[in-house]
Amino acid sequence: MKKSHFGSKLTDKLVFVILSLGILVFILYPYLSIFVQALQEPGEKFSSFFMQNLELTQHSLTVAISTMILTLILSIAVTVGFVFVSKKWQKVMRLFLLITMVSPPFVTSLAYITLFGRRGMITHDLLHLMINPYGPQGIILMQTLSFTSLNALVLIGLLKQLEPSVINSARSLGAKTDSLILDIILPMLRPGLIVVALISFIRSLADFQTPTIIGGNYNMLASEGYFAVISMGDIHKAALINLTLAIPALIGFFLYIKYDRAMTTQHHGMSSDSSPFPLPKKGVIYVISLILSIIFYLALLLQYGSILLNALTIKVLGNYQFSLQPLLASQVYLNDTITRTIVYSLIAGLLGSLISFLIIYYSQVRNNKWMKFMEMVGTFPYILPGTFFGLGYLYAFSKPPLQITGTAAIVVINVIFKQVAFATKAAKAAVNQVEPTYFKTVHDLGGTTVNEWHDVFFPMTKEGFAITFLNGFISTMTTIGSIIFLVHPGENMMTLVMFDVVQRGEYQVAAVIACLIILICIIMSIIVFGIINLTRRDWRHVFRSRKLNQEVL
Repeated sequence: MKKSHFGSKLTDKLVFVILSLGILVFILYPYLSIFVQALQEPGEKFSSFFMQNLELTQHSLTVAISTMILTLILSIAVTVGFVFVSKKWQKVMRLFLLITMVSPPFVTSLAYITLFGRRGMITHDLLHLMINPYGPQGIILMQTLSFTSLNALVLIGLLKQLEPSVINSARSLGAKTDSLILDIILPMLRPGLIVVALISFIRSLADFQTPTIIGGNYNMLASEGYFAVISMGDIHKAALINLTLAIPALIGFFLYIKYDRAMTTQHHGMSSDSSPFPLPKKGVIYVISLILSIIFYLALLLQYGSILLNALTIKVLGNYQFSLQPLLASQVYLNDTITRTIVYSLIAGLLGSLISFLIIYYSQVRNNKWMKFMEMVGTFPYILPGTFFGLGYLYAFSKPPLQITGTAAIVVINVIFKQVAFATKAAKAAVNQVEPTYFKTVHDLGGTTVNEWHDVFFPMTKEGFAITFLNGFISTMTTIGSIIFLVHPGENMMTLVMFDVVQRGEYQVAAVIACLIILICIIMSIIVFGIINLTRRDWRHVFRSRKLNQEVL
């Protein structure tokens, strides 16, 4: 027994040290390295660079603020529109929004070019127009369309917190639909609205793919940082650009933390059985929300329809004909890239989730202050642009004692620790559902920390672990920003190949790759949710068997 307890304590301390070193070395150290590179290395100073590039900063802030406003309006419209439909259609709408979350981040730009480019299906083929689609208007529109799905899902999730008695009481007193929305629903969603607005602002600042593909001559900080490394090999300039991006991103993030706490602590306890929805389909807000929602969903259908059409057809004498030629043409670009991407995604999903759950175990269950600090450090990849994180790795690990640039290890490690920020939030939500007395009971019965992990922590959070794994898998399958500077030639991942062929103008090949990425993510989602459902059925069977045995006895 003593040996068992000694081994458990040793394992406990070893895991604690490994977690701490992992966060410090693979998250904090890269960020400190890029700050040192920007502020202390020889070359142009940050102050002079900032003053000379005020126009770039202005462009980035203009696009980010415009995208934030438009995305907020469209997200509110989609969320309000969700209120007015039946539960059957709510499930369809939620599923459609979820499907859009498993596509590469710049798939909207690809659809934008194929639909509205100089040779676009709508502008050229249908309307016979020759227009220039490139510029800030394209960036803002595509970012708005791309960011709305996530924002709408967040706000729709918050609808479950609305107290039905408040809405039903207002309706019984004769309140009209517009008044219910303006006076009850939107005020209750206020913290969520602020959070999604700030998320859109930060994501817009960090987005370099959309400006690179459809920005034209409209230069922005994120795209200039990308070109500084790829075209000029100037890491110092890229560091200065990313440091400039970090300032508004950090301000937005601190505001995000404030309102995210308000959002997570706001519980009004609406049960599914007492839902006050759908509301009467009346009022100006209903009409506006309906129109904007229809436009949004039609835009998504048009977007994914155009990608599928490009992937399965070729143009012959002005007509589209079914063909496997795009699929065959994509094979030369993919080779073993599909297998490599799936393997990296599986590793990142599993290890990233394991690391995140163990961090939450120590910070929340054990209430360890040091691990709470590690949890905060783990949010850094979420605060700052993905290129900032990737550039930090490029600089930190290109020299001894940890010289791993040019290897597969640096890519895998990057995608593992990049998802810690989100995974810890999901892990915390899963652990909150476990009764704290279960952990105390293990120790009261003479159990060790390993017994606590084996018998309580992981078994009772396995559903949350599975969902966190799925998110890590999908985010790795669709990531590009943090790894674009790290992947060695010949060791590409699918999103990087897709980004390259889009820049070369090979849109059909890019459409095939986009469809493959979406298909792989959907298949993995079906597998994970299938396992979750089977597990739930097994538990129900166990409970029924126990109940039957008790009745017989």
